Amino acid sequence: MAVVSAVGIVEAVHRDAGHNFSKHAVGHINILAGFGVEGDAHAGSQVQHLSRVRADPTQPNLRQVHLMQAELFDELAESGFTVRPGDLGENITTRGIDLLALGRGTILRIGEEAVLRVTGLRNPCAQIVAFAPGLLKHLAVKTPEGIIRKAGIMCVAIKTGGVAPGDAIAVEPPEGPHIPLERV
Repeated sequence: MAVVSAVGIVEAVHRDAGHNFSKHAVGHINILAGFGVEGDAHAGSQVQHLSRVRADPTQPNLRQVHLMQAELFDELAESGFTVRPGDLGENITTRGIDLLALGRGTILRIGEEAVLRVTGLRNPCAQIVAFAPGLLKHLAVKTPEGIIRKAGIMCVAIKTGGVAPGDAIAVEPPEGPHIPLERV
């Protein structure tokens, strides 16, 4: 078993049965292995994001569960944006873990049973412009080296389990070299 490198907490959980930009806060969510968040429009073994379904509905769903760190909302507030957990469509809002620094294949053990595997970065989409004009440039930051995507990470569900605010999150890096996250 890999060494646990960090421990954080779940600040909030969200789901929405429709393909809406923001998700509703709930008291708990159920993670279903190989599927994602029970009752969420983006759950499924094959791709569920509408643009990807149009391109190829048989693709595997590498975006079953979306996580964002609450520290991003604190940073955005300093720039004058009010963004609350769930507003940007994440299923799990975390605190205490630098999600964007995790490597591909990292295992996240959440609560008593749920296990996720990190697949990559969420690519901020143009819907963010409709949510809050000017916000996109804070979530897709252009640098000379490329774009820094800050809109959270995507995972697949490995083990079924419930997740609720206050649950601990243990981070287990994968074996081998660190592979930086890319958009999925």
